[in-house]
Amino acid sequence: MSTTTPAPGETSLKSLLSTLITRLDPETFVFITIPPTQTYPPTLLTHMLFKEAEGLTIITTKSSAEAHDLKYVFPCRMVTLDVHSSLEAVGFMAAITEKLTERGIGCNPASGYFHDHLFIQTGREEETLEVLSEMAAAAKADV
Repeated sequence: MSTTTPAPGETSLKSLLSTLITRLDPETFVFITIPPTQTYPPTLLTHMLFKEAEGLTIITTKSSAEAHDLKYVFPCRMVTLDVHSSLEAVGFMAAITEKLTERGIGCNPASGYFHDHLFIQTGREEETLEVLSEMAAAAKADV
């Protein structure tokens, strides 16, 4: 018999935003896809895998993709939202992507068990960090 328990982590939007700390990964990441009939090289650095009907999406480093001679798209930087958000938190990513949208910054968000991550087009990462810092400061002032 399986049971479900609430996901650990913070669920309060106000608390998530007011305690938000960001971390910019030094690597450049890329997205690749492998058709369903193929397997990916076992030595490929896989940062995230997502199975879709059309194939397996892999987020890996640009250097690992190039080392394996794989075609890739969307060179990007990963910004980690270094607050332990619950997988059940409501509105956290929506609030963030709304502010990024206002600045014309596209992102591909990904949620891990402990943190949320934003994959931001290379060249827009510093502006993204600025937006997130402003959001955290505004949320702290509102507490």
